[in-house]
Amino acid sequence: MTFAAPLEAKSIRFRARSFVAFTLTPEAPLAAWLEGLDHWIGNSPGYFSGRPVLLDLNTLKPGADEIAALVAELATRGIRIYAIELEGAALGAELPPVLVGAKEATTDGLLPGRKARADEKAEGMAPEIRADAERAGAGRTDVGRAQADKVGASKAGESEPQVGQEASGTLMIKSPIRSGQAIVHPHGDVIVLGSVASGSEIIAAGSIHVYGTLRGRASAGALGNKGARIFCRRNEAELLAVDGWYVTAEEMEGVSRGKPVQAFLDGDGLRVAPLS
Repeated sequence: MTFAAPLEAKSIRFRARSFVAFTLTPEAPLAAWLEGLDHWIGNSPGYFSGRPVLLDLNTLKPGADEIAALVAELATRGIRIYAIELEGAALGAELPPVLVGAKEATTDGLLPGRKARADEKAEGMAPEIRADAERAGAGRTDVGRAQADKVGASKAGESEPQVGQEASGTLMIKSPIRSGQAIVHPHGDVIVLGSVASGSEIIAAGSIHVYGTLRGRASAGALGNKGARIFCRRNEAELLAVDGWYVTAEEMEGVSRGKPVQAFLDGDGLRVAPLS
């Protein structure tokens, strides 16, 4: 009599991955908020294409029917909602899942949860920055604020550029950043020794220095650093942003295009000035 040897069962392996997720925080009146979002999309087409987007509804606190309508509205704009943040909510299977315990990246680690942040506010700490109304020539929105769970450079389509991180927290990119690549660094400044191609993006907690031509998007001070700046030798950027305030290529046309510039917050707006 022969017996078949039992097949060895393969174990199931679970691994965690971190992605850059963008959070939209709608505010009342919703029609005005959607109008501001349309302005952003009009100036930066395809910005949300392929990006995981979370919908934070703790400010708006809509009902289930209103949430479904809002998710559908965003879908018509090419924005796919992967998950929803709404404390105490129990939504149906037809809506994106509700996430709890979301954390944000900072230069020192992860911010405390929402309840802890509320306690900090009560003790006199600066309140969490929210989206403000659009203003002529520059705008401010939480749309452009990346919330990353992990430090490092991520890629989309192309191979990763050469990266070196100094002890000070500065991230140095020694090769050009190609179209489709995204550099996310929530621990300090980013220095690019080459150029930044159109369709690429840099997000930094500190300042951004580009020693070549900047053609993509650059967001400095992404975690609330109002003193961050963007420097580049030749400005052909699609979008420049500091602490959420931004200007687009159209708004810079004829003023600072093709020139060495620096972008920084000046009062309640973003200023792009020649770099002499």
